Amino acid sequence: MNNTSTGEILTPSQLNTLARSLLEDTFPLVLVEGELGNVARPASGHLYFTLKDARAQVRCAMFRPRSTWLKFQPREGLKVLARGRLTLYEARGDYQLVLDSLEEAGEGALRRAFEELKAKLQAEGLFDTDRKRPLPGLVRRLGVITSPTGAAVRDVMSVIGRRFPLLEVHVLPVPVQGEGAAARIVQMLHGAVASGRYDALLLTRGGGSLEDLWAFNDEALARAIAASPVPVVAAIGHETDFSLAEFAADLRAPTPSAAAEQLVPDAAELLAKLRGHQRRLATFGSHRLAQAAQRADRAALRLHAMRPRARLDALCQRQQQALRRLRAAFSVQLERRQAALRHAQGSLRAHAPGRRLAALGGHLAEIHPRLHAALPRQLERKSLQLAGLARALEAVSPLATVARGYAIVQREDGAVVRSVDDVGTGEVVNARLPDGRLRLKVLA
Repeated sequence: MNNTSTGEILTPSQLNTLARSLLEDTFPLVLVEGELGNVARPASGHLYFTLKDARAQVRCAMFRPRSTWLKFQPREGLKVLARGRLTLYEARGDYQLVLDSLEEAGEGALRRAFEELKAKLQAEGLFDTDRKRPLPGLVRRLGVITSPTGAAVRDVMSVIGRRFPLLEVHVLPVPVQGEGAAARIVQMLHGAVASGRYDALLLTRGGGSLEDLWAFNDEALARAIAASPVPVVAAIGHETDFSLAEFAADLRAPTPSAAAEQLVPDAAELLAKLRGHQRRLATFGSHRLAQAAQRADRAALRLHAMRPRARLDALCQRQQQALRRLRAAFSVQLERRQAALRHAQGSLRAHAPGRRLAALGGHLAEIHPRLHAALPRQLERKSLQLAGLARALEAVSPLATVARGYAIVQREDGAVVRSVDDVGTGEVVNARLPDGRLRLKVLA
């Protein structure tokens, strides 16, 4: 085929090469945001997909090792931001985007961050039901943390004014979206708790996109709500919207109006209940008063039937009789004790120590001469017995034999020598004589 403009005939390969050069020179580096489709990851580790919007799509490829460095798992429908070079695959004549980087974009990234943070806080037990505080039975002062110009505060004030206008409400103004909003809400929450003025706190705002509500998915805010000693009610966005602040709150309401209804009673219902209590109290009081009157009447009848004056007289008579019996018993007992005392005095006089001592003194004076007369006779008798014993002892004493010219021979140890065999040659012995002792040495 002839090229009518240049007269040059090109092959498909040449045409694709020219087109590739034109694309790469014109689009050296581009950023494209779109939705993932046809995601495929073959065994080679490369990543292939299409990046599309409502009206068009473009083929994309991300080769190893960049495809293994991704911080998320690419999946169908995920919105991403791709950065790469536009080129053409000459073998098929398809143009594609070869990527250097790929990251989540827009609400998809926010949703992923939300789910990750929710899972983390839930694992820590921050959302557990058993740690949530019950609301007071009747809230007297309520702090509403919200934007002072939003629709949420108007809905809350309208419901409270209609249901229970006696409630004291303080609007604590904070920004509810944008940079720094979460930090301002945390600061206001801490201040409200530290003041000690509020029975409950309401954290609320109207509906919006996930990005608009992102301040209420802040980790620091969720932890501050969970740590608050004051019960916190959260109503963020519409009924289908959920935020981490609502999961951490002690009570979650689907809308700001519903939160107000749950926090305050209906004045008409409360008044009707109060009147019912009043009627029951009046009925109960009348019934108790009638019962007390009946008991008083019965007591009066019993008192009249018992004739207390007659009973008192009878008791006085019994008392007098008891006193007379007590006096008589006392007199008899006194006489008995006096008789026993007189008997004891007579016995004491009969056994008086002075009289017995005089009798013993006379007896001693009587036996004393006999004792003096008997003592010399007893001494003489004992002396004669002693002399006889001495003569008998002297008759059998070896000393008498010694006095007749004999001697008693003893060894050094005091043993008496009765035979020549009892001593040996050279041994020293003692010879006892009537007038002394001799030391002798045995020669043979």
